[in-house]
Amino acid sequence: MPIAHTSLLPMTIDDHGSGSVDLSGAARSALAELLLTMADDEFVSGFTDSEWTGIAPLLEEDVAISSISQDELGHARALYQLLAEVLADGRDEDAIAYDREPDAYRHARLLDHERGDWADTIARRFLYELADEARLASIGPGYRPLAELVEKVRREERYHRMHVVAWIERLANGGADARARLETALAAQGLDAPSVFTPLDGEARLLEAGILTRPLAAAEAAWRADLTTILVPLGLSLPPSIEPTAAGRRDHSDAFRWLWSEFTSVRRSDGGATW
Repeated sequence: MPIAHTSLLPMTIDDHGSGSVDLSGAARSALAELLLTMADDEFVSGFTDSEWTGIAPLLEEDVAISSISQDELGHARALYQLLAEVLADGRDEDAIAYDREPDAYRHARLLDHERGDWADTIARRFLYELADEARLASIGPGYRPLAELVEKVRREERYHRMHVVAWIERLANGGADARARLETALAAQGLDAPSVFTPLDGEARLLEAGILTRPLAAAEAAWRADLTTILVPLGLSLPPSIEPTAAGRRDHSDAFRWLWSEFTSVRRSDGGATW
């Protein structure tokens, strides 16, 4: 079951070069770690939200959430393609995406939450979208294929932000029940939201190479400032300040293990098939 195609196709290392960074040793490993976390975040987010296809609360939102999910899976595919080129271990993007056991995924714990109700989905998507935006803004020119891909992705993500911020405002101002559901969802998922900024083992090398322009801790600070401009005027609470730990990308929930069984089921049904 190949990942859906997208127009955001990354350039290859052989054809376009790696920019200024020497892709050997520690730099290659650090870049691979960054690409894996970014790709897994987009992949798991896209699959989780795709569960709303056909059952969203409004027909318009059925179309919108399906489109956003497809975008996220497209971003994941492009990132997995880059990762396959960096690893050069014979796996393609589909093998990396589908042929791992659950414990090998490195998505943020925020994305481990089950789909939940519409307020849960909006809260999770809001916290993740703004966190991903802060991370994308931290990608520098050190590895040109990633920098050029991120430039294209950020143009598309603007519309995701507009959509989810509009829903945060709509639920916050939509009456007592809608607001209560949103507040409960933000409180529950806010505990895991900082996991998007879990420190990477190779972060220092990424900064040295110019692949990252700032530490993830600085990106988290920018994310909190962004959240403040939206949540505080609505009278909503910010996520607590919790220092991310390595467990934020390694300890996965039963909800994710169920999701994994779903999105790998077709590929696992015939291991020898060519998809």
